[in-house]
Amino acid sequence: MDCKCNTCIECTVASCRHHADNNYCMLDKILIGTHECNPTMDQCTDCKSFAKK
Repeated sequence: MDCKCNTCIECTVASCRHHADNNYCMLDKILIGTHECNPTMDQCTDCKSFAKK
């Protein structure tokens, strides 16, 4: 895995394998999805690129 931080993707999920200690993501791109049929709030969306450390 490349340890270069992507300053275009901010992230505060420290339990993710792709999280950098400076609150950025180390991935080049991420996939955002939802677990709702009709999402209406930010809590309805998920980072589908998440991987547990």
